[in-house]
Amino acid sequence: MPVFGLGCAGGVTGLAIATKLARAAPDTKVLMVTIELCSLSFNTNNPSKSDFVATVLFGDGAAAVCLRSHAGSNDKGITIGEGTEHLWRDTLDNMGWDVNANRLGVILDRSIPKFTRDNLRSVVDEALAKAGLEINDIDRFVCHPGSVKVISAIESCLELKSGTLDHENAIMSDYGNMSAPTVLFVLQRVLAERKPGQYMMTSLGPGFTASFLPVKIHD
Repeated sequence: MPVFGLGCAGGVTGLAIATKLARAAPDTKVLMVTIELCSLSFNTNNPSKSDFVATVLFGDGAAAVCLRSHAGSNDKGITIGEGTEHLWRDTLDNMGWDVNANRLGVILDRSIPKFTRDNLRSVVDEALAKAGLEINDIDRFVCHPGSVKVISAIESCLELKSGTLDHENAIMSDYGNMSAPTVLFVLQRVLAERKPGQYMMTSLGPGFTASFLPVKIHD
């Protein structure tokens, strides 16, 4: 099932789609692969300021997840809930694609951190409510690190202590924003800690959209 155009939200939404496929066919393995070649959007013929900014911020990357839903319930391993998305109206200028005859360019507005700080919290609360959760139930948010400023904005609006999203900052430092795969790199480091608890994955993407997926790690 090919999915294109979700940008930075693709990692969370893609994992949500893969989870539905796995749940529909218990004991069948489902492979979800996400690949982003952000460097291809650089306009070598007539580069603009935004091209250079995007090149500094974004990197190429790929990630994969193999899922299997067991027949019958169990309380071991990892439980992935239902994904949900939110679309803010009239926000096409925040993030998206500039499609022309020569290339697929990136639209990336400098107001994204402020928009995130002002608008994300209410949408997070809605997504948690759909999952039967409240913000105090979440042991850790697993976020797509759009940029250092976006990470700071997420911590601020969710009332998290500065530095809480340490893996997000580390991934940005090591690899840059790889768009869709990035949040899965963060998830890998969170899972490596083997800390049981309720987690919520979240990503912001073009449109302007937000994607959410609850993940529970059992003892």
